[in-house]
Amino acid sequence: MNINSIKSVYFIGAGGIGMSALVRYFLSKGKKVAGYDRTQSELTDRLIEEGAEIHYEENISLIPEECKDKENTLVIYTPAIPLTHKEFVYFKENGFEILKRAQVLGMITKTEKGLCVAGTHGKTTTSTLTAHLLHQSHIGCNAFLGGISKNYKTNLLLSDTSEYVVIEADEFDRSFHWLTPFATVITATDSDHLDIYGTREAYLESFNKYTSLIRPDGYLIVKKGIDLSPRVQDGVKTYSYGINEGDFKAENIRIGNGEIIFDYISPFGNIKDIKLGVPVYVNIENGIAAMALAQIAGVSNEEIKSAMPTFGGVDRRFDFKIKEDNLVFLSDYAHHPAEIKQSISSIKALYPDKKVTAVFQPHLYTRTRDFYKEFAESLSLADEIILLDIYPARELPIEGVTSKLIYDNIASGKTKSLCSKDELPEIIRNKDIEVLITLGAGDIDNMVPQIYNILKNK
Repeated sequence: MNINSIKSVYFIGAGGIGMSALVRYFLSKGKKVAGYDRTQSELTDRLIEEGAEIHYEENISLIPEECKDKENTLVIYTPAIPLTHKEFVYFKENGFEILKRAQVLGMITKTEKGLCVAGTHGKTTTSTLTAHLLHQSHIGCNAFLGGISKNYKTNLLLSDTSEYVVIEADEFDRSFHWLTPFATVITATDSDHLDIYGTREAYLESFNKYTSLIRPDGYLIVKKGIDLSPRVQDGVKTYSYGINEGDFKAENIRIGNGEIIFDYISPFGNIKDIKLGVPVYVNIENGIAAMALAQIAGVSNEEIKSAMPTFGGVDRRFDFKIKEDNLVFLSDYAHHPAEIKQSISSIKALYPDKKVTAVFQPHLYTRTRDFYKEFAESLSLADEIILLDIYPARELPIEGVTSKLIYDNIASGKTKSLCSKDELPEIIRNKDIEVLITLGAGDIDNMVPQIYNILKNK
């Protein structure tokens, strides 16, 4: 089915963040959009205001007639719904095309030029910055992002005229194998999701396969030095990037007075005095990758230089909550040892003379089991470490796997503690905090407002 020929789109599970972005995308294309969600929410109310028909009861009779036209209707579902769902069963038994979100994004990359960002970490910031650079230029873009852009307060950008779509390419369940990128960045291939892949070799093979999906007229931009064996088609142009090395890189880096400025070196034209909107060291690397994609898409060097300082970042990605002379507090989504190393190194570079306290909530028993020594090594870069209990997400406990595995391997001489979420507020209240960073992909973010109030009212 061609996206351009679809007249109606029906969503089973319309109210999630990722699915709602697709709802809005198809509304913007003038399609009839309807669907089901289990619960009414502010988000579903807004979607209805924007033109979608949404109901909250499993009821085939509530499906609009336009969406019962098999030849012209696409059905999109979330894997969270049971396969016994009455509406899902109806569409399946009647031979409708039924796709997951990742498959639909893949369809979109066949009709638009996909600028995709893949890799173990850095995806969300790099893809959101890429979308910002295009959106602020004469090129424009559609964008499906993995986080909420602080510039636009959304994970979706739309354009009536642009042929480009920016997509965060997720390797979690091999979702990125549905994509057909025009240009893609691969930021890292550090092992992750071994509960899904089983072995590092299988994980790497997934990325190698991904490179074979790039269009023959496309581009592959790989972080210099990462473990990857690209299998690109004939015609694909391959480049490398890095902070200090690669086809795309930085020179003359200046850090001070809360600013980071550098000269951008590129085969598509150098740009002097790039100023980062979110001045942390790791964003030099993210910025280089985003600027490379923007140049490939045709954004001018003048537009890039003007837009880079205005990038506000992404919620939960090195997200400053307090930034004062005597107190700094930030929230970060980092949940992999390499990400934590980057985050703490960046904050130490910004505040070399201040004590950095890191609060970490491990995410998944399997990830903790596989990487507890690496977590400990990365966390040991902080001056003080507070470890919370493991956030289980989709997993059942594993005997012997707790946060203490990490705790026991933290470098000697470091101040460290173990506590529950309930105990954390009181611990922070009684500590002398100079720079505090919360780390993790679980529900630690829910505690950020409380921590903020404690720190502000000390």
